[in-house]
Amino acid sequence: MKIKHRKPQNLPLLPVTKQRRMMNQPGKWVALVAAIWIQAFTGTNFDFPSYSSNLKAALGMSQVELNYLAVASDVGKAFGWCSGIALLYFPLWVVMLMAASMGFLGYGLQWLLLQGIVSLPYSMVYLLCLLAGCSICWFNTICYVSCIQKFPTNRALALSLIVSFNGVSAALYTLMANALDPNDASLYLLLNALVPLIISVVTFLPILHQPPAQPSSADATRNDSLTFICLYITAVITGLYLITFNSTPSSKYGAQLLLAGAFALLLVPLCLPGIWSTHKWLFRIASTGLSSVLHFRFNLVNHELQQELIPIETERSGTKVITPFDYKEKESISRKMMGKENLTVLEEEHSAKMLIRRLDFWLYFVAYFCGGTIGLVYSNNLGQISQSLGYSSLTSSLVTLYSSCSFFGRLISAGPDFMREYVVATNGKVHFARTGWLALALVPTPIAFILLAASGSEIALQIGTGLIGLSSGFMFSASVSITSELFGPNSSGVNHNILITNIPLGSFLYGVLAAVSYDSTAGSSNQTAAALGDVVVCIGRKCYLQTFIWWACISIIGLASCFLLFRRTKPAYDRHYESNPNKT
Repeated sequence: MKIKHRKPQNLPLLPVTKQRRMMNQPGKWVALVAAIWIQAFTGTNFDFPSYSSNLKAALGMSQVELNYLAVASDVGKAFGWCSGIALLYFPLWVVMLMAASMGFLGYGLQWLLLQGIVSLPYSMVYLLCLLAGCSICWFNTICYVSCIQKFPTNRALALSLIVSFNGVSAALYTLMANALDPNDASLYLLLNALVPLIISVVTFLPILHQPPAQPSSADATRNDSLTFICLYITAVITGLYLITFNSTPSSKYGAQLLLAGAFALLLVPLCLPGIWSTHKWLFRIASTGLSSVLHFRFNLVNHELQQELIPIETERSGTKVITPFDYKEKESISRKMMGKENLTVLEEEHSAKMLIRRLDFWLYFVAYFCGGTIGLVYSNNLGQISQSLGYSSLTSSLVTLYSSCSFFGRLISAGPDFMREYVVATNGKVHFARTGWLALALVPTPIAFILLAASGSEIALQIGTGLIGLSSGFMFSASVSITSELFGPNSSGVNHNILITNIPLGSFLYGVLAAVSYDSTAGSSNQTAAALGDVVVCIGRKCYLQTFIWWACISIIGLASCFLLFRRTKPAYDRHYESNPNKT
């Protein structure tokens, strides 16, 4: 066979598409770090127990009325769907500044009230709490949408990471308040108003200049996974730092040093992706250049031979376009899925009308309503719970403990994704249904409430608070990914906001249950009520005993509902991973 000699061409070391993709890599990581910072400083609802007693005294409220204010913050989350609509007409940075403005107004006026600068009626304070809660949900939607857009392949890891940092908000605000004035609880409201606004300004440029998402190759996905491992290790170190040093008493100067260390740890995620990407980029350039020099002649001859042989093979056999069978199969199943009761395909888009017709959604709703939401209501009542048991001085440390355990619970929610990657790397065939992990994560909640009902000791209070924080944190983080998997990633912004409408409903019902029991028990003790003036305060284990028993029974219902959801969705997860063996 005669080989034609052609003029050699100078080939680039890297394809142009890969070069552009690598240039865009730092942009998505900067956007991820911006989302981490936003989440870390916008979980302002977690520090409500730190100033709730001051707010109760300033307005002369009963426990039921105070509970309505906590409910108002959660009711604001029911308007989270407005942020999704706003994103249809405005860019991310505009919606972010709108969220910061709502928080500044909602918390700022409450701070002025506690300072005695303004006088506000109870109804106005209720609306301010609702506005502040709405701002939190808007910030969350911004971060979720940004991560889903930038990390379509590893969105579960990205979402779990950023949501986990929302759990350290209370610990960070406690450090900031102690660094300024440990004896002024109203500082929490001032910080809640100013810090999210400052963070919005700091992250303005990363949110404004977000590069378009690029399709990821298998190598890029593995490299991203390694970067996520480094970020998760940093997150664990940050959580251990906060839970270890924040729980120990320190002076104002010591709190300032601890706060500086916390800020330094939050800066580390900004450096890790850049260092890793630069290392991989230099290594690829060096290896590609060496390979081009050593094998240039062989590749050129091989290219010529292939050009001669392709026409011969084309003449012998006609070309055929083969459609993958699993694609046809999935398309066929998708058409039949809505006609069946059980969910059979993951990541199938659901409209709001389709969503509310699904039994799987309502099982999911009940699991969240009786699991994660009840943990959130417990955290809102931590100030009064610790006061009734005689541990008022431990309120800040208990809030920090709940926040830190919630942080680790959110981090643990990424465990199924890392285990899935390990199975794929080792060519394993074990499938992990995320709904099954969710059921396991809800087990500590009823155990914690049973422990709190059985004992009023300090160690029981700390263990119960930690268990509830771990369980609810896992639920808050995993629910974002589960909503995306069960009901479609493109519809997750609207569908997840429909799901979390259970939060204000549960906050109202569970909070009223606790408040009525609290006030009735306090009303039977006239000495306690008279000693503290017009504000009714209950002291003793009986104040929350019935509440803990009720909450334990309700959380068992949530666990049962989550187990049923796991049984119904497990075949869909198995089918999904069998047809996509390399998908994490």
